[in-house]
Amino acid sequence: MRFDAISVIPEVFSGYVGASILGRAQARGVFTFHAHDLRTWTHDRHRTVDDAPFGGGQGMLMKPEPIFEAIEAVQAMDETAAHVVFFSPCGAPFTQRTAERLAHMERIIFMCGRYEGMDERVYRLADEVISLGDYVLTGGELAALAVTDATVRLLPGALGDEQSAQDESFSDGLLEYAQYTRPATFRDEQVPEVLLSGDHGAIARWRRQSALRRTAAFRPDLLTNAALTDEERRYVDELLDGSEQAGEV
Repeated sequence: MRFDAISVIPEVFSGYVGASILGRAQARGVFTFHAHDLRTWTHDRHRTVDDAPFGGGQGMLMKPEPIFEAIEAVQAMDETAAHVVFFSPCGAPFTQRTAERLAHMERIIFMCGRYEGMDERVYRLADEVISLGDYVLTGGELAALAVTDATVRLLPGALGDEQSAQDESFSDGLLEYAQYTRPATFRDEQVPEVLLSGDHGAIARWRRQSALRRTAAFRPDLLTNAALTDEERRYVDELLDGSEQAGEV
């Protein structure tokens, strides 16, 4: 899979994309990441990418000309057509389902905005507009990194344990179950005995209930659309109305 990011500060990507899981996945050829300087596609001696908005107002807007030229040029760098992603507060919320869908793409181009935003005419170039949440970032670079990270870890060969991505939060609509490691007792708090039992069936049942408890405690909104059995639905209803003891979350 190929990622291209267009930005006025392309140097911010290399440190994160080249480190840890992403770095190892790149080395194995799972994906490639190419950062491009938007100023490459300017034609004045100041390499200008922004200008004052018509009608007045605060800040500067990114100009349409370099963005159009950049996306057209980057598209032409590979014969595989790219899915073009812009970032904006008006975009669709980014979720694990979005990452799963993007992981099936062969190529993605991220356009990373800055300043007060981008000239409205550039949005016709976007196949998709994504928002990380109801807040404002200084630029789209952090959003591009977040989407890259969430997407790459779903690609075959990216993680050492292929089951890891399937067991994580949101993979089945719930938060992930509580987890523990050594020591078994720490500051008078002990790991649940079932996790030490070696009974894999009992452990699986405990983990499912733990996922339900954690979701009810921290993100009850997720339970509305979660795929639950009738018994699980009754259990979470009891958790939510307080008639069932939550135990460990």
